[in-house]
Amino acid sequence: MTLRWKIATLAAATACLVALVVGLLVHVWTAHEIRHRAERQAFDGVTSAMDVYRRTGALTSNARLDPPELPYALVNPTDGDRHVSYGGNVPGSMDPTVWGAQRVGGPGSPVLAVQVTIYADFRELYRLDVTMAVASLLALAAGTPLAVYGAGLLARRLRRVSETAGRISAGDLDARTGHTKGRDEVADIAATVDLMADSLGRRLRTERRFTADVAHELRTPVGGLLATADLLPPGETEDLLRARVRDLRGLVEDLLEISRLDAGAEQAVRARVPLDAVVAEAVARTGLDTEVTVAGARHGEGARSVETDPRRLERIVGNLVVNAHRHGNTPVRVTVEDRTVVVRDHGPGFPPDLLLDGPRRFHTGAAERGSGHGLGLTIALGQARVLGAELHLDNAPDGGAVATLRLPA
Repeated sequence: MTLRWKIATLAAATACLVALVVGLLVHVWTAHEIRHRAERQAFDGVTSAMDVYRRTGALTSNARLDPPELPYALVNPTDGDRHVSYGGNVPGSMDPTVWGAQRVGGPGSPVLAVQVTIYADFRELYRLDVTMAVASLLALAAGTPLAVYGAGLLARRLRRVSETAGRISAGDLDARTGHTKGRDEVADIAATVDLMADSLGRRLRTERRFTADVAHELRTPVGGLLATADLLPPGETEDLLRARVRDLRGLVEDLLEISRLDAGAEQAVRARVPLDAVVAEAVARTGLDTEVTVAGARHGEGARSVETDPRRLERIVGNLVVNAHRHGNTPVRVTVEDRTVVVRDHGPGFPPDLLLDGPRRFHTGAAERGSGHGLGLTIALGQARVLGAELHLDNAPDGGAVATLRLPA
């Protein structure tokens, strides 16, 4: 049940409870007033009838001596005392009745009684109960749609805040809830979410700017190191130094590429190319032993051509293949089918935290540096977004990591 219907149900239940309590209070208070009025009327009737009887010996129109339906509680009243009681001794009688009685003389003398019937009053009370019940139902029928509408307004405002928080969580740091109507808790939550997004945006922009600045600053000295290595005499030291400088230059280039992806400065240059040929070229450039299969190919036909940026597609496939060899086990297979490229290894698979939160930068699969897959997967995901493609990371049921790239139509 959504928040909207929960609020509406709570409002309807509260209205029903209020109507029930008010109805009971009105019923009890009105019934008490009817009985009190009837008791006073019976008491006054006995007083008046006794006064007339003692002066004239005659009975008033509403007075009787020893009536057979007199309640048992009043058959033997104390001499000189006036008493009031409800009901009668007539079987099957449904009329609400109040009796007032007083013995006319000493013990054994007749009892003078006055009967007051309050049936009409209780019929009016019944009509009042019915009227209140109908009015409560009408008010509930009219109030429930209003409660649903009001709850819907609140739910829409909360949903807007929730959607903004979800977009921020997905990486859209420009998402904002904006000004919301009212000065209540929902407006406070919306303002807090916007402030949080502003703070996160500032921090991430600062980090990205720092990364880009560091990469740019390192590019020149790294180039100088590579040029200096060329001046060293051939030998094992020169080869080792050149390899380390190449690794360092690759890291700097990766950092620059990530900074451009973060800044949204990358734009795809699309061309129609054969997908299988681009994938095969990307695998060949890695220099790693990888099996490439084109699913559905017949009589020498390759996979269909696609409109994409071949350089970025090669970058994605190359990073996935290198990652599979570096952190998984052979055999590594690349399958091309329609617009989909699947890279599969037979290693331990992706760590659960990577599948849940995505790849983390500056983490490799080496045990001394914790779990994660460095910058390769981060760049692959960024380039896939530039192409408008979907890169899905998963583990195969029988073991091994599976990366599936789906190009857009």
